[in-house]
Amino acid sequence: MDAIVTAAGKNSRMINDFKKMNKKPIHKLKLKLQDKEILIHTLENIFQSDIDNVSVCVGHYKEEIIELLKEYSLDVKLNIVVNENPDVGLTKTIENALKNNMDKYYLFAAADQPTLSSKTINSMINVLKNSPDPTNTISILRRRKIGKLDTAEGLGMPFCCYGKLLYDYISNENDNLNPILRKMISDGVEFYAVEEDNELELLNINHYDDYLRIKNEIEEN
Repeated sequence: MDAIVTAAGKNSRMINDFKKMNKKPIHKLKLKLQDKEILIHTLENIFQSDIDNVSVCVGHYKEEIIELLKEYSLDVKLNIVVNENPDVGLTKTIENALKNNMDKYYLFAAADQPTLSSKTINSMINVLKNSPDPTNTISILRRRKIGKLDTAEGLGMPFCCYGKLLYDYISNENDNLNPILRKMISDGVEFYAVEEDNELELLNINHYDDYLRIKNEIEEN
């Protein structure tokens, strides 16, 4: 199984938080946890899982992201996919990465998920592989229930599925993922939610306070 990691966003909420604090904005993927950037934690956890190849999607701030990858010599270990037009939704970013490589199974993860553990990634992989029909199944980190789901409300990355299954839904769309996932489940795509390895995996880093909460939890343990 391969992985597509999205790192193409505007970073607008974090930038606004820095401005409110009268501080120079720092891209959230470059904020550090235990002396290592968020993006690097995310990628290292993926590399430690049962993932074969990794693609990172960049758009806004692509030069900063690519430079950070080079600092850790990760640019030679993964494929960098560039959005020619950075002003697109998440579905377009994923479509761009998938369009020539649909016939594979993938982990789809956001670059700002440094607490996503290799254990949880492997659980999602195994649930997908052992499902009755992997080509029509999504295994996903739970937000509420665990096991087979009847709603996709509140769900997003990370998840695993067949590339062409997702591509058929996102091609010609320019949106966030949740509306796509809701349509998929209403069309009969099977969803199985996997339990988190630790509760920090359920936190999103959208604002500076989110980052501080995760930083404090990690660095206290």
